[in-house]
Amino acid sequence: MDYTAQLDAALNRLHEEGRYRTFIDIERRNGQFPHAMRTREDGSQQEITVWCGNDYLGMGQHPVVLKAMHEAIDATGAGSGGTRNISGTTVYHKELEAELADLHQKEAALLFTSAYIANDASLSTLPKLFPGLIIYSDELNHASMIEGVRRNGGAKRIFRHNDVAHLRELLEADDPKTPKLIAFESVYSMDGDFGPIKEICDLADEFGALTYLDEVHAVGLYGPRGGGVSERDNLVDRLDIINGTLGKAFGVMGGYIAASAKMCDAIRSYAPGFIFTTSLAPAVAAGAAASIAYLKEAQHLRDKHQEHANVLKLRLKGLGMPIIDHGSHIVPVIVGNPVHTKKLSDMLLDNHGIYVQPINYPTVPRGTERLRFTPSPVHGFGDIDKLVRAMDELWSHCALNRAELTG
Repeated sequence: MDYTAQLDAALNRLHEEGRYRTFIDIERRNGQFPHAMRTREDGSQQEITVWCGNDYLGMGQHPVVLKAMHEAIDATGAGSGGTRNISGTTVYHKELEAELADLHQKEAALLFTSAYIANDASLSTLPKLFPGLIIYSDELNHASMIEGVRRNGGAKRIFRHNDVAHLRELLEADDPKTPKLIAFESVYSMDGDFGPIKEICDLADEFGALTYLDEVHAVGLYGPRGGGVSERDNLVDRLDIINGTLGKAFGVMGGYIAASAKMCDAIRSYAPGFIFTTSLAPAVAAGAAASIAYLKEAQHLRDKHQEHANVLKLRLKGLGMPIIDHGSHIVPVIVGNPVHTKKLSDMLLDNHGIYVQPINYPTVPRGTERLRFTPSPVHGFGDIDKLVRAMDELWSHCALNRAELTG
């Protein structure tokens, strides 16, 4: 086999379909985010505003977080030195897990190196703990959840997105004595819609199923202490396992689950993705713990975040842009064509210094390609005005009318 030719063919397919992914080299500057510097291919630099990041509240540059990280690295050095089982558990990891357990009103929490690994490792391990387990998974769950369910070797059922009636049909069709788990999300990141948490919990109670909620795009952002949509809606006590991230609203990196002490202990003891992975650097754990503790008292940041998201949505709607608005902080503008989406993204960046990455298949279905904007409290109204003016100009300039863009 000509391996190089096979690689060329695979990459060419992406180019031909207009969905080859290009990395944009940026340099975040402390105290200036969302403003950053981009390094072009010719080596020159351009000032840009980042509009597609997941540092939703700007905590990646917050003095409280940086101070905690500096103190930890000065005290302990760079890395953890091992897995959690072999010398890699420090006081910083224990403090962070305690903060997370408190945040989600659970007995315990368990750290992973990312929310992807937390989902994959946990969902793929649960059938070992509950033989015969059937997992019922929303069809639009994140790739990490899909992978965990796929790899676990157990039975699975896929229910239509947010379709509680379909979920009921699937539950009714299975043996009542079989162990069951329903896996779903609170905020779905591509459309920004909310999962029907209460209704799914009602079904779980009726059919004796465990509940597994991914709060990745909600922790820090919703609820009186940033515990997510489940905290906002007073449903935390009805959820068995909550998954979250430290790399979005909390501004650092890592992932976790929060659950009962026995559930966390069992997953800790059986999940290869936890057992055989070097633990988070102590400085990262310290920064995340500081961020969580701060955001438990920082309702003003959550309020400002929602205000800026609402302003951006209102102004884009005023231009007739085909945006999706489910009331969350995520602002998707549907383009509907991968080539057009990339063109708009490139022109926003090159001509206006506005960085928003195109979102194409397989992240979203074909025909729903989009630009996904993520406003934050650190985006000023001047930034919003510049973005809206640029979108208005380019939408018309490209002669891509709404019918073409959405068809």
